Amino acid sequence: MKKRRYFRWQAVTSTISTTMVLILLGVLMMFVLTARQLRDSVREDLTLTIVLSDGTSTLQAHALEDIIAKRRYIRDIDFISSEQALEEQVKTLGIDPTEFLGGNPFSISMELHLKSDYACTDSLRWITKQLSRDKNVVDVIYQKEMIDTLDTNLRNITYILLTITALLCIICLSLINNTVRLSIYSRRWIINTMKLVGARWSFIRRPFMLRSLTIGLIAAVLADAIIYAGIRWMLDFDPTIAKFMPLENVLFTLGSVVIFSFVITQVCTFISVTHFLRMRESELYK
Repeated sequence: MKKRRYFRWQAVTSTISTTMVLILLGVLMMFVLTARQLRDSVREDLTLTIVLSDGTSTLQAHALEDIIAKRRYIRDIDFISSEQALEEQVKTLGIDPTEFLGGNPFSISMELHLKSDYACTDSLRWITKQLSRDKNVVDVIYQKEMIDTLDTNLRNITYILLTITALLCIICLSLINNTVRLSIYSRRWIINTMKLVGARWSFIRRPFMLRSLTIGLIAAVLADAIIYAGIRWMLDFDPTIAKFMPLENVLFTLGSVVIFSFVITQVCTFISVTHFLRMRESELYK
């Protein structure tokens, strides 16, 4: 009776330990995905401005807009006519330049918003060259220094996050492995007895594998429930966060926790049971 209670309590503590590790892993994964979403959002807010020559007609400008819009790196285009540019200038400065210049000094322009994968220094170089080949394009403008700084900062942040992720994954693996190993250690004599009566290793492993599968699934469900509750609380606290936590990222995180729990508990159980199966009886006292 006492042994049953002990093993039940052991199963509970193993489930709690595994759940806590899975929560840590899930939170880390969600943080990495959110950081990536934030990076893409910042990149997509960058603007590439095309200034057209004074002789370019509105019809020619719209034709060029249609050509550019079909290119793979374009997310969307804002067409700015010379009249619209003049109106915005008057609103901003409160001065009408036509009064002392005798005409509209602004030409037609387009503001290009690129897809996040192309909003980096290397891609912008060949995009600028490609756009400049058109005879109606006078200049292609973008904030080169800001993009260079952004690329450097994002690269450094990515390296830091990957390093932290790798370290925490190693810690998570070690914690779950130790939890499983301690759980099986208390039953090492049962394993030895079954081995002595001639039971196959696969037969001996089976109940331990099923037990770890149950613990892993329960821990994964509990971890997912806590992670999802935390995400819901954050979204209720600040709805704007939803932009950086799309549904697919949340589902990917929750699914990854389940898969990680299943794989790691099964692998650790298999290795631990095999370890005790290979031990001699004299080594069990150590």
